[in-house]
Amino acid sequence: METIKKLLSDIEFVQAVLSNPRKKEGILKVKVRPIEKKGNLFFQLESFTKTQAFHENLDPISARDRLLEYMEEFRQMQASTVHMNYTVLVSKKGKVTIQKKASKGSVRPVELSHNRSKKYILEEGIPVPFLQDLGVMTKDGKIVHSRFDKFRQINRFLEFIEDILPKLEKDREITILDFGCGKSYLTFAMYYYLHVLKEYDIRIIGLDLKSDVIHHCNELSRKYGYDKLEFLVGDIADYEGVREVDMVVTLHACDTATDFALAKAVGWNAKVILSVPCCQHELNGQMQREGAGYDKLAPILDYGLLKERFAALLTDGLRAKYLEQSGYETQVLEFIDMEHTPKNILIRAVKKPVSEEKRERAKAEAERLCRTFGIHQTLMQLVLTEERSHS
Repeated sequence: METIKKLLSDIEFVQAVLSNPRKKEGILKVKVRPIEKKGNLFFQLESFTKTQAFHENLDPISARDRLLEYMEEFRQMQASTVHMNYTVLVSKKGKVTIQKKASKGSVRPVELSHNRSKKYILEEGIPVPFLQDLGVMTKDGKIVHSRFDKFRQINRFLEFIEDILPKLEKDREITILDFGCGKSYLTFAMYYYLHVLKEYDIRIIGLDLKSDVIHHCNELSRKYGYDKLEFLVGDIADYEGVREVDMVVTLHACDTATDFALAKAVGWNAKVILSVPCCQHELNGQMQREGAGYDKLAPILDYGLLKERFAALLTDGLRAKYLEQSGYETQVLEFIDMEHTPKNILIRAVKKPVSEEKRERAKAEAERLCRTFGIHQTLMQLVLTEERSHS
């Protein structure tokens, strides 16, 4: 069929879909798109049965022949180039009808990448000094293969920062506190993104208990000329170095250290809180085998691994409710793909006017949950203490 030959030779070819099969079993649909492999043009054919999908990458001549074979089994093909849309109809007697129509809207570029790459905030190929020193990127800007998960994690975190940019004022210095900063991949990423790329006047303080790690991070900060990025040795619960904070970040602060960081953030009336909890052991040890809550969930709580995961989810659910109670619009989001770890969720809380009714409802829900399982949670005690001190 000349139409297929012309389409596959058209440099502006975007895709084609074969549908309406003559038989209702076997291959039911075929999708075609151009790809580039090692500098050569190929066509990827994706064929679908009721339960499976198959892929094959063919050179232009082989792809043309395969499509001609498929067209004997299908009655319709929808195809598009950058500027035109085609509908090819084949009747029961084999008569072919071709309809052409100009594409509406903006011109869509042809994507030839075999594995269509995600658009990252920190782009591969553009050297970033701190990523090089942290072993994530080579000198020419390529991502070290074994560190690609870390590269994805950094960019995912920056997407959360990007979402809350409207909450950060540009006409004054913004203070950000990173509790439990560790090796500070994400702390450096925040500073680079906000100060270097977005030109915010920011001051970031990273706090951790490991003095050797803090010393190394300060050396790197001086090396890059990051004048307002400093790292301090200290405990989250005792830190009193600032009076006002715009954003608090706590990533993988272990167990109740997360609660102390969240309580500090609430006490400072921080506009934004980003928290990735870790090692939520507190409630797992408190949950009693007797009681209504345990009886109802015995199929989960009778098994150690499931109980541990349930306790972690319960902990973070309560944390989210306490933040709502404190006047934050709160979301629980996936930090990185769950295939990497079941624990990587992120709690994002943004200070907004919240009705007293909503705050009271969140408080009641949290208290009811604690009564049901006979538990008490550190953040709840810290928030109550804070409320009493202001009453």
